Amino acid sequence: MNENESLTVTLTLDNDEELECSVLTIFELDGRQYIALLPLDENGEDADGQIYLYRLTDNGEDEEPGLENILDDEEFDQVSEAFSEWMEDQDFGDIDLDEL
Repeated sequence: MNENESLTVTLTLDNDEELECSVLTIFELDGRQYIALLPLDENGEDADGQIYLYRLTDNGEDEEPGLENILDDEEFDQVSEAFSEWMEDQDFGDIDLDEL
């Protein structure tokens, strides 16, 4: 993958609809890994400005990582805060958000 190509993930929603998302970041908090996803519309652009946060699970070398919903409110608050801090640390001046 070149540096201008973004990594994407396809989510299957409860209604079996598939949603393509751009991976904003993967980060660690308290020994667990989390992923921040930006949903994309059919044109590959930011769908609605929402960001989805999931716990990332390691399924071994031969399997792709899994995503788990963060059901605990306290854990979700901590993950949201960590993601917000990551966002504040980023220099988005050089990033074309239309490319995400």
